[in-house]
Amino acid sequence: MTKYLFNLILLILTVTVACTDNKKREVENHWPHAGITYEIFIQSFYDSNGDGIGDINGVIKKLDHVKELGANAIWFMPIKESPSYHKYDVTDYKKIHPDYGTLEDFKNLLDEAHKNDIKIVIDMIINHTSNQHPWFLESKKGRDNPYRDYYVWAQKDTIADFINKKAITLDSDNIRQWHDPGLGEDYYYGFFYGGMPDLNFDNPKVREEIYEIGRFWLEDVGVDGFRLDAAKHIFPDDRPEDNHAFWKEFRDRMEKIKPDIYLVGEVYDKKEIVAPYLPGLPALFNFDFHYTLIESYQKGDGMLLAKKQKEVLDFYQGITDEFIDATFSSNHDQPRLLNSLEENPRKLKQAINILMTMPGAPYLYYGEEIGMLGKKPDENIREPFLWDLKNNDKGRTTWIEPVYSIDETVTPLAIQKSMSTSYFNHYKQIIKLRNTNRALALGELELYQGELPKPIMAFFRNHEDQELFVVHNLSDLEHRIDAPEEYGTTIYAYGNAVLEGNSIILPAYSSLILKY
Repeated sequence: MTKYLFNLILLILTVTVACTDNKKREVENHWPHAGITYEIFIQSFYDSNGDGIGDINGVIKKLDHVKELGANAIWFMPIKESPSYHKYDVTDYKKIHPDYGTLEDFKNLLDEAHKNDIKIVIDMIINHTSNQHPWFLESKKGRDNPYRDYYVWAQKDTIADFINKKAITLDSDNIRQWHDPGLGEDYYYGFFYGGMPDLNFDNPKVREEIYEIGRFWLEDVGVDGFRLDAAKHIFPDDRPEDNHAFWKEFRDRMEKIKPDIYLVGEVYDKKEIVAPYLPGLPALFNFDFHYTLIESYQKGDGMLLAKKQKEVLDFYQGITDEFIDATFSSNHDQPRLLNSLEENPRKLKQAINILMTMPGAPYLYYGEEIGMLGKKPDENIREPFLWDLKNNDKGRTTWIEPVYSIDETVTPLAIQKSMSTSYFNHYKQIIKLRNTNRALALGELELYQGELPKPIMAFFRNHEDQELFVVHNLSDLEHRIDAPEEYGTTIYAYGNAVLEGNSIILPAYSSLILKY
């Protein structure tokens, strides 16, 4: 029996979902504060012209998928001109990469997305450029070049102790940050690698260039916001206050152009380092959530994530009450979620239950909703989306030969749509549940204080007149707990979880939500 057929049978046999609350609730859009954003790598998404590479017109063709899923916004990984497949090394900040289409194509995409009430956020890579960017090509010509100070340069003898740095960081395995352009005298700084020289933000001209780029995309093109890559590296780690000040200045300049701009930052670190960026970057990715979610399954510790999330939210609240907690279960830099969860379908479905029942503004990574697979290197975490069986899939991209997400291991979307127990239909259902219950989207998080078996996660979500009790069993054994008093109506049950009298019965990897 192929792994493909095995997965189909496992999906059907192991999952039972029920929604028993009959009260009709309207679907609401809570973006940006608690809405759902769908991350797309255009290269792998949908190929509309047959060249093997995903493109902007392909995204337009598949906007109905994003809408059907229940997402409120799209975050595009880099779309600008670049020499690499990933495009995090920009050569022209005001041009769309020709593989993806034209600026007019992108404006058409914006129009169509906005007609469908879908906001558009683009990756803004300003910490560094490509080493093929015209600014850098000028900068390396000599010390007297007017673009010299657009980048960070140092004479070799002044940085001898740093040239062969051996330490790595959470967001980079690079152990060499000073790079020789070939002359042997002056070295330039590139935190991630030599092909991405860092811009010099001590230079006011550089800052003005960046603000003009922001203005262009907001005013001339019309995007709704930016995801700011490598936000903690604008200045070196020993200058965090300068980083914080820059992002406040950046936010101020962008809000003068677009008062309701959405800014989400990548600050890849623990909460104590992340939180001070909030005044400049009102939304920040919650890396603690991602790692603790996986750790909770590995340790069989249900309350580990709930306690961590409560700790993070309370800590952020101490900095500012105007913050957006951008939670995520996986992204383009992490192994696919299903791989991280031992390729267990029940764990994947429950993990999205957890994401959608916790506070925050959740991000979904394309393909996660059909159970795509992928491990490092990064290219194999960004493999082509499977729209249909290969012989019928007109839009499947072919720029890379996939290793993990193929028809034999992943059920394509067209097949999943007809399966009531598929990943896709599960994602749709739990997203709709969140979007129709304000307590799940907007409610405060209150931890359950009673005694619990170690694998059980339990918490309350309360908003105005709606009070919910949420419980998940993160183990492969059945557990029973007492239901809180007067929480007697089931609004959601997954994996045969059930309320019997005052007892909650939780089979392996099941979830239950009760209403007060």
